[in-house]
Amino acid sequence: MRIDLIYFDAGGGHRAAAEALREVMQREGRWEPRLVNLQELLDPIDPLLRLTGKRMQDSYNDMLRTGNTLGAPLLLRALHGVVRALHPSAVRLLEKFWWESPPDLALSLVPNFNRTLKEGFERAAPGMPFVTMLTDMADYPPHFWIEEQEQYLICGTSRAVTQAFDMGHSPSRVFHTSGMVVHPRFYESAPLDIGEERRRLGLDPYRPTALVLFGGEGSRSMIEIADRLNACPAEVQAIFICGRNAPVLQALQKRELHIPTFATGFTREIPRFMQLADFLIGKPGPGCVSEALAMNLPVIVESNAWTLPQERFNATWIRETGTGLVVDNFKRLDKTVAELLAPETFARFRQTAVSVNNRAVFEVPAMLERILKETRGEETVPPARQKPRAAGAGR
Repeated sequence: MRIDLIYFDAGGGHRAAAEALREVMQREGRWEPRLVNLQELLDPIDPLLRLTGKRMQDSYNDMLRTGNTLGAPLLLRALHGVVRALHPSAVRLLEKFWWESPPDLALSLVPNFNRTLKEGFERAAPGMPFVTMLTDMADYPPHFWIEEQEQYLICGTSRAVTQAFDMGHSPSRVFHTSGMVVHPRFYESAPLDIGEERRRLGLDPYRPTALVLFGGEGSRSMIEIADRLNACPAEVQAIFICGRNAPVLQALQKRELHIPTFATGFTREIPRFMQLADFLIGKPGPGCVSEALAMNLPVIVESNAWTLPQERFNATWIRETGTGLVVDNFKRLDKTVAELLAPETFARFRQTAVSVNNRAVFEVPAMLERILKETRGEETVPPARQKPRAAGAGR
């Protein structure tokens, strides 16, 4: 079964989900997954690339890196205007790409372009199924993830399923996974001598350990977080994953802190570092939060006017599921961490994190196979149903 997994690198979650699904599909041996970078396909018509030499996705990542996200909703409206203007040219590029090598199914893991993607794919491979899988916990309408067009949708929360139904999508074309897709390595970590591994990083083997993570681009907020942890009344230490944010990494490495810390740049060893941690501090990104919960870590996240609009529901989800604490800002983080680490409180949050049973990465291939069989007339797909789930399991 040939499948195209369509992603781009505006933030790290889209590629991460594509690579996670590719890994599982390759293990199954019944799929031929191909990663398709949408930005590369659209480079010939990217107006920002022509004007400045910088791709649209790179400008988005710069915004994340610097924390200049206050105007993100307005920028999103401007982006939608650009997408509409480029739609005819983009459809032709996509049609040409797929005409030369059409898959049996196209799975979009990107927002904003799903009307364009579906039309281009439909022209090149009429009758073949087009599927959008939300890599956010909820849609941010209009024209973000869910479009008013006939297609299949894969949603990781009940909120996203409800949004799909409200947009008029048939229950037989909406699939509900038990959470967000994370890489299988987050379920397969080899046992570690945690105390010894902490010592190797210059950390105390016994102190409660925070993992500070803001995705692949890092964040300047990590410097403030280091200072607040340094003032924490509870004994604590921290691992900082700064991603591609070299200035923040350098600032942390030069900072004089009395608590033990370890800071590093971009790494693919996130599961290992999560094994060494007791809780996560970061932004309410669906990937970071879901990865932490897969490793049984409660979370502390910030949600305010600077939070990306598509991630604001995630903070609500964290509160509702009891999987962590949400703060307006990190100015009182020292007190928030002390609150979390109170023995009874931490035990409750840890137990809730452990109870999350997200198996989405293993569920999606079976869903896609059913869609293919229905398309070929071999099977009828049952409708998605709203049903109660355990705390944290894809609300």
